[in-house]
Amino acid sequence: MGQLEKFLTDNLNELHEKNLYFELKELQGAAANRVTIGGKSYVQMSSNNYLGLATDPEMIKAAKEALDKYGAGTAAVRTITGTMDLHTELENHIAKFKHTEAALVLQSGYTANVGVVTGLMNKNDLIISDELNHASIIDGIRLTGASKYIYKHKDMEDLERGLKEAQEKGYGKILVVTDGVFSMDGDIAPLPNIVELKDKYGVMMMVDDAHSSGVLGKAGRGTVDHFNLNGKVEIQIGTLSKAIGVLGGYVAGSKDLRNWLINRCRPFLFSSSHPLSITAAALKAFQILEQQPERIEKLWSNARYFKKGLQDLGFDTGFSETPITPVIAGSPEKAKLLGKKLFENGVFATPIVFPTVPMDKCRVRTIVMATHTKEDLDLSLEAFKKVGKELGLI
Repeated sequence: MGQLEKFLTDNLNELHEKNLYFELKELQGAAANRVTIGGKSYVQMSSNNYLGLATDPEMIKAAKEALDKYGAGTAAVRTITGTMDLHTELENHIAKFKHTEAALVLQSGYTANVGVVTGLMNKNDLIISDELNHASIIDGIRLTGASKYIYKHKDMEDLERGLKEAQEKGYGKILVVTDGVFSMDGDIAPLPNIVELKDKYGVMMMVDDAHSSGVLGKAGRGTVDHFNLNGKVEIQIGTLSKAIGVLGGYVAGSKDLRNWLINRCRPFLFSSSHPLSITAAALKAFQILEQQPERIEKLWSNARYFKKGLQDLGFDTGFSETPITPVIAGSPEKAKLLGKKLFENGVFATPIVFPTVPMDKCRVRTIVMATHTKEDLDLSLEAFKKVGKELGLI
């Protein structure tokens, strides 16, 4: 057995033994409220397609028209020949939507976080980060070589402790970074308190609004707008891959920030630009958000109904404040069994285990969509009730 084969075999066996191994489930069709897997229909409770835009006819039409006009791809990075007029139009629209001077679109939310952090920070700087921030922020911090201070989740006393220590040590730049909505628990960052501390100590602030884009704030502008903090957060990260329904990430901020990142953000500099079919669909999504506020109202109505149903049954749903509602099972084994049995009862809800969440807080993470029908939600609640009793979770 060769070295690579031995490494893979040993470590894959260990994942199996610890109930941490995943296999991909293949969907046969669109990412809608009901999905087909293995020829059978399931209620989709694991999708980030909050508003149902991924399958919206207007989005599909916009993508098709752009495909006919611009072709299948751009064939270059944007700094060479890969910037098209539609890229610029989307960025201008996002900037206006987010109430910022400018915006820059990247290939994914992951590359947006990594690219912005590494483009701005270096080994002489300090990054202060919430302990439950997304993996892309964590990876970006590691790549910078900067010093770091990880504060306890949403603990403002601990955040201020880090800021005070930073003053004493004389770092170059200091960046406080937080998720707007935390992706595994669905709770919201206390942005007003963080902004107050950021201003008190004269440092920079970055918010990753991946799970609040299209969900919180007027027309889904995110947590900064939700808390009426427009103009008070220097760097806003958003995604095009969740509620917006397509693919990509973006950073919104000043014109100088955009210009710097064009020159020094490595994922932007060394990856080809979006096909214009994706760009056109994303642009259409922002227009829909502004023209159809009832979509977000329906999302929240469904979320409240489903969350109350789970809580009334007696499930542990953690600290969720958004359509992300975890159902905490405990061990990896129990979380995987919960997902398996739900699947057997017509509900697709993916187990989330270590290292994504703590070993004793493994769960299935449910996300309600605006396009879920009451029948979808009731079927899901009945499945949770049946399986929850079988596993002793309720």
